[in-house]
Amino acid sequence: MPVRRDAVADVPDEIAPDGLMRLWMPHRMAYIKGENKPADGTAGQCPFCAIPTMSDADGLTVARGAQVYAVLNLYPYNSGHLMVVPYRHVADYTELTEPETAELADFTKRSMTALRAASQAQGFNIGMNMGQVAGAGIAAHLHQHVVPRWGGDSNYMPVVGRTKVLPELLADTRVILANAWPCDKDQAP
Repeated sequence: MPVRRDAVADVPDEIAPDGLMRLWMPHRMAYIKGENKPADGTAGQCPFCAIPTMSDADGLTVARGAQVYAVLNLYPYNSGHLMVVPYRHVADYTELTEPETAELADFTKRSMTALRAASQAQGFNIGMNMGQVAGAGIAAHLHQHVVPRWGGDSNYMPVVGRTKVLPELLADTRVILANAWPCDKDQAP
């Protein structure tokens, strides 16, 4: 139920007349305005093409494979929200090669294993948004979301407080997940 400012004497200044508490996240405006989104769908402007050229820490890369890599989402739905991304600039799942498809599936499984080990994730939302009309933020470069979930993670903050709390910095989450990433039997951890 909305809170009337004139009805409550001790309402914080951050609560607007509509009764909603405001959590200011100015970096989110860059996403809303489309910063770093490819203007024309070319690989030269694509952040998913740029990330592999960065250090793991700067790109928030958790693990690298031969065909794909796992990276933290800059605008996560939950702590530990990963994306599995092919190195090749390709928009549609049907355009992946067999090796890309196989490694994307393997990295999705490894993402789940790492998230369970690192944060005791109890469930996952896994999927792709194919095309801008389907909700893809960067439709020109395919990416699969792996979002960890926990029983009760829709607690009072988002439900009543209309606020999402992420309890850890992305850089810290990247280190924890990279350390929990499962390696092949013939690879050193």
